Amino acid sequence: MGYLFFDPSSSASLKPCLWCKRALTGGEMCYKHQFYGISSHRCVQLTPTLRCNHRCLFCWRSFEHEHPAEKDLPPAEIVNRIPFLQKKGLAGYKISPKVTPQRWDEAINPDQVAISLSGEPTLYPYLPELIEMLNQKGCTTFLVSNGTNPDELRACRPYQKYVSLTATDRDTYLKVAQPLEDYWDRLQESLVSLGREADQGARTAIRITVVKGINDHDPEGFARLIQESGASFVEVKSYMHVGFSQRRLTIKHMPLNQEIEAFVQAMLPHCDYTIRGENSQSRVICLEKSENA
Repeated sequence: MGYLFFDPSSSASLKPCLWCKRALTGGEMCYKHQFYGISSHRCVQLTPTLRCNHRCLFCWRSFEHEHPAEKDLPPAEIVNRIPFLQKKGLAGYKISPKVTPQRWDEAINPDQVAISLSGEPTLYPYLPELIEMLNQKGCTTFLVSNGTNPDELRACRPYQKYVSLTATDRDTYLKVAQPLEDYWDRLQESLVSLGREADQGARTAIRITVVKGINDHDPEGFARLIQESGASFVEVKSYMHVGFSQRRLTIKHMPLNQEIEAFVQAMLPHCDYTIRGENSQSRVICLEKSENA
């Protein structure tokens, strides 16, 4: 998978994404730049743990390869090794004629951390401290969670907090997320917390991964949960047929961009959100809570 581990005893890992490398060579940036102004070549993609309490059908990671007897690293150890591992992950790009000295220097001195590589970060016991250390270093942070640990999630203060929403009802949730336990009620608690934090000025988001023929049957239901939450933003994204998800799903489960557009249009009449932006290459549409909502 190309993960770079912070320590042999831990699954805490980092991996520069495709968009980071494209932006470094002067190419396009990912939709986070379009929607939120994040510079892709200065963005680190990492996780403090690969442990997860979900087994989502659409996940790109392997469920068969868990780290035995994992050690949870101190936050300072992760923060201090980020520049080294990011530079290692981008090794070889410095000499490319497409990489300017300025972009290279910016890439090895990142200012954005996406805690979203894999695993469920709230299973790492020092997550609030890790985010606070990154904040103190002047980094913006995106935290992506499955919402199964609402108390831990509330304790975190990232630049933008995401909760993944895979279904509109318990049965579909159990089918798509395949959780180790039934966390449906905890997820609902996390969604409500997003709205409360947004009302206090925090940036919060819901991420919906649409899997054709499996969880795309109830756009009104998604709109209802979004409306009840009151999160600042919503990202509606197509499932991508990559990684180990190819063993669980087929390419026919990947919606076309026009199908994502149709899904969003079916949602909009039932919630006070408007379209903030669309990226057809990544098959994602960003919604923003209306000012008068």
